[in-house]
Formats: sequence, structure tokens, C-alpha cells
Amino acid sequence: MRVGTALKVFAIISVYTGVLLIGGCGKSTGNQPQAGPPEVAVIEAKPERIAMTTELNGRTSAYLIAEVRPQVSGIIQKRLFTEGGDVKAGSVLYQIDPATYQAAYDSARATLAKAEANLITIRLKADRYKELVAIKAVSQQDYDDISAALKQAEAEVMGSKAAVETAHINLTYTRVNAPIDGRIGRSSVTTGALVTASQPTPLATIQKIDPVYVDVTQSSADLLQLQQNMASGRLKKGASGQAKVKLILENNAPYPLEGVLQFRDVTVDQTTGTFILRIVFPNPKGVLLPGMYVRAVLEEGVNENAILIPQQAVSRDTKGNPLCLIVDGENKVQIRMLTIERAIADKWLITAGLAAGDKIIAEGIQKARPGSPVKAVPFVESASDKKSPDGKMAAKPAATTAPGAPAGPVAPGGEKKSGDGKNAVPTAAKAN
Repeated sequence: MRVGTALKVFAIISVYTGVLLIGGCGKSTGNQPQAGPPEVAVIEAKPERIAMTTELNGRTSAYLIAEVRPQVSGIIQKRLFTEGGDVKAGSVLYQIDPATYQAAYDSARATLAKAEANLITIRLKADRYKELVAIKAVSQQDYDDISAALKQAEAEVMGSKAAVETAHINLTYTRVNAPIDGRIGRSSVTTGALVTASQPTPLATIQKIDPVYVDVTQSSADLLQLQQNMASGRLKKGASGQAKVKLILENNAPYPLEGVLQFRDVTVDQTTGTFILRIVFPNPKGVLLPGMYVRAVLEEGVNENAILIPQQAVSRDTKGNPLCLIVDGENKVQIRMLTIERAIADKWLITAGLAAGDKIIAEGIQKARPGSPVKAVPFVESASDKKSPDGKMAAKPAATTAPGAPAGPVAPGGEKKSGDGKNAVPTAAKAN
């Protein structure tokens, strides 16, 4: 009995001691200071002057192309150029056997000499008949006959001269000359090959690649949008008024020389909705070869009041509409629906929804709720987020960035998350 009573007393004391400890812990917790509003990093919207550019894909093509074909038939005696080398206009490329053409030329010259000799005799006779017919020493018929013979002899001389010229041209054509300056490709024939006049297969091809063309395609919708921006004053032409174009090579290296936009095609391809832009680039060192894949960066104009915000500051509602959170003058979170034109580097170009001075939340969006107070601190960009030294980075067209597409999955709690899962915005916020 005594043992049982002792155990009961020990149990009561243990329970009482636990109650006192719990009460003491609760009292200590109540004395701790309450947590303040969540801290968010904000960036201030500031209009800035930027050069609007667009990047288009295309290929290079030769400025001039000449396919060398023989104009007379014969056997190739010599090839007088180095494949892949530069040639000058008028330089001899091939020598065709001229023997038969030289003989034809000599024969034509002999025929001409015979016709000229015959003409002299008939002309003298016609002169005498002219004096004799005046004194009735010869009949009028005889004079008419000699006059007709004179004209016939003159015609024979003219025909012989034409034959001589034709034979001389054919003889000249046995020397196949370069029609333009440029770089010549491989030869399709060798010494001893038989070629025919105007054959379909060229002997070689000469291409002038300094300067060189770059043909790129642009969407007709993008052109219309550009024209509207120019008309509304949102974009202004550069000081020179001439479109400057930069080039990026296949290995992502920039081409050192700038090009000039030569013309826009007047016809839109019905299947693709695009048209051709032709740009001329100087190519003194022959770096650009015909057929190379390149990317052209065209300067569209200058936006004097552009607002750029980091892409991480933009979220989407359930319908895919872009929005961002800002901190108002009372340090409370508010929603702003945005209109995005395009991406420039790692930022969005905003055309509607923000005003100068707005404080956009760039970090800590997951801790911010519309209408709730927050503590705003300046947003610090990392080194990778900063612009390049020249400040001119190619902008992607709005069609490729798809601003209207959802940025990420919807959280189970009805919140819209960004691609990294951090920028969560309540779906009910749009109603506010």
C-alpha cells in the first residue's frame, strides 16, 4: 500500500511540474517582439533612350555572278587561271584551238579583197558611161546596166566586210575571257576537252564577293508595326536617317564592318508572310563567302522614353496576361497589368501599365500580397544582368518572345508561378 501511494504522489508532482513549464514557455513567447513586414527588392521605372534593333536570319550571296561559257566550238588547248583565285575582267581563262577560225578569217579577208578590186573596175566604167550617155555616145540602157552593176559590187564589198568581221569575232572567241572581276571557282573541263558554243554547262563560275549581299527575311506584320510606331512618334529615325546593319557570323562572332540596307522587296511571300531585305556589306578580306548563314541586326529607330524592367519582375495571371507588383506611396503592394512589346537582352520593353517613378518588385514577389505592407529595399543587379558596354543588344520580335503565353504552372493554392517557381501572384489579385 505504501509503495502504491508513493507512486501516485510522484505522478501528481510530475504533471504539476509539466504544467508550470508549459505556462512559463508560453509567457516567455508572448514577450518576444512581433515580426515586421516582409522585405522586397524594388527597381524604379525610369524612361531611357535606347536604340531599337531586330535580329533577322539570312544568307550571303555574291554581288555579281558570271557563268563562263564558250561562244565557239573547239578543243581546249590551255587553261590560263588558278582555280579559286582572283581574276580581272578581260583576262584570258581558256584558249580554244583557233586553227579553223583563223582559216575562216583569212578566207573572208581574201573574199573582201576580191570584191574591192572588182568594185574599182566597175566604178571607173560607170564614171565613163556617165560622160558618154550625156553626149549620146552610149545608150541609156547601157548606162543603167553599169549603174546597177556598180551598186551590186558595192553591196558585195559590204557583205565581204561583214563576213570578215564575223570571222574575226569567232577567232576572238577562241580566247575565253573573264567578263567580270571576281573570284573564280573550279573548272568543269580540262585541257583537251571538246566544248560547244553556248553549251548548258559552264566552264567555270566567277563571283564578285566584295561587296557581298546578305538576304534576310522579315515578317510583314513586324514591318506594319514598325511603320505604326514611326507614325505615332514612339520611334524616331536615327540622326543619319539611313538604316545601319550589323552582322553576326555562324560562330557568333561579330563582323567588324557595318552594312547598308539597300532595298525591301515589293512582294510578300503568300506562304510565309515574309519578304526579302537585301543588305550590302563590304568584304575586302573575303571573310564572307556566298551561301554562309548569318544573322543581321537592323537598327529600326530610337525610343526616347523606353521603360525596361527585369524579366523576373513580370508574372502571368491564369489567362497568360503579363502583370507585375509595385510598392505604392504607402508601402503597400499593388498590381499593374502590363503591355509588353518585346524582349531586349534580359529585360522586357513595357509600352503600357507603368509610369516613371513606379517601384516594381523584382525580388521577394513570393512574400508580397496585394494590399499588404512591405519593406522596400533597392534591387541590385548582378554582373550577368547588366547590359553590354555598347548598350545595343538585339531585340527579339514580340512574336518570338510570346508575351501572351503562360510563364509557368499554377500552384495548388490558386497562385500563378513563374518559370523558376518564385514569382507567385494570387489569381484573385486580377479582380483588384
